[in-house]
Amino acid sequence: MGTKVRFAPSPTGYLHVGGLRTALYNYLYAKKVGGKLILRIEDTDQSRKIEDATTKIISTFKKLNIQFDEGPEKDGGNGPYFQSRRLDIYQQYIQILLDNNDAYPCFCSSEQLEEVRKQQSENKQTIKYDRHCMGLTSE
Repeated sequence: MGTKVRFAPSPTGYLHVGGLRTALYNYLYAKKVGGKLILRIEDTDQSRKIEDATTKIISTFKKLNIQFDEGPEKDGGNGPYFQSRRLDIYQQYIQILLDNNDAYPCFCSSEQLEEVRKQQSENKQTIKYDRHCMGLTSE
């Protein structure tokens, strides 16, 4: 398998110069090493999604002649190219991790997790999950 480089913009806004720069670097690198450039839309934050952002992102790349080898408009056999449509794939691997005890479920509410983040921030600690549920069972 050759080199594959991915660019994954979020349709929560329009393409900005930093994202465009990253896509351009990835494009140039992929072309230099004979690799492939893949566009995968990071659309898992549906609450902040802007309706026409994906169309505008793709349109911007077309105007700049940055061509993706795989993506929403060009299937390369590694789709789907929208993260939200890959959830079944991720569920399969999550189950493997759980079955092998390499991961564990978190039963905390969003409010509990936000409170932990707030406390850590106030204490000038690194914000991270506190492993509260590590030893708990689903019962």
